[in-house]
Amino acid sequence: MALVELKNISKIYQMDKVQVRAVDDVSLSIEKGEFVAISGPSGSGKSTLLNIIGLTDLPNSGSVILDGTDIYKDINLDTSKTIPLKIDSKLTDLRRQKLGFVFQTFNLIPVLNVYENIKLPLEIGPSPATTTMNKKELEEWTDFLVETVGLTEWKKHKPSELSGGQRQRVAVARALITKCPIILADEPTANLDSTNGDQILELMQKLNKTLQTTFIFSTHDSKIVQMASRVIKIRDGKLAD
Repeated sequence: MALVELKNISKIYQMDKVQVRAVDDVSLSIEKGEFVAISGPSGSGKSTLLNIIGLTDLPNSGSVILDGTDIYKDINLDTSKTIPLKIDSKLTDLRRQKLGFVFQTFNLIPVLNVYENIKLPLEIGPSPATTTMNKKELEEWTDFLVETVGLTEWKKHKPSELSGGQRQRVAVARALITKCPIILADEPTANLDSTNGDQILELMQKLNKTLQTTFIFSTHDSKIVQMASRVIKIRDGKLAD
């Protein structure tokens, strides 16, 4: 069974009197442990597709199945309407259980240090994979991630004291802290120089292999495309050869 499955997904934006099909009848599947790049030019629909997988944007039609859960069918969501708050809270729970996010703008909390930023998702609420872990085990897991991303000497430092590459390492560790099966990364190297970008990609590839975490990128970075185990090309909202 695929870890991620999209069936006939379409997303239409109304811009004045014009309808724009950002995603047009897309079906695809991604298996556990893949290192996948969704690639295409600006405006192709790749970020919209990633947002639909990440449950931060709703399709107008189609099915999203994550780790065996048919998301909108199971919560009885009419995707043609605005999300009611009670449904949105269910989507929030599903994101916490299934997904980790790495943003190109890092999105770190300025007043928290490296260790606190990484551990923040656990403070908000435990995920299913961490509910059986006691306080000591959670601290050991956080320390392991801090060490794995090479920031042990910087764990007490605030984001303002870090380089761009170091901030992105914090973001990667934070995405992994809940032990969710899927990491989504939207242009994760866009705000990094080539050296730091290469280091972040090598780190993600290492974590993909050692932890068997599935990574899905939205990108037009040729280096990510070259490193990916599979490339899903999209153009004008449709899958391309």
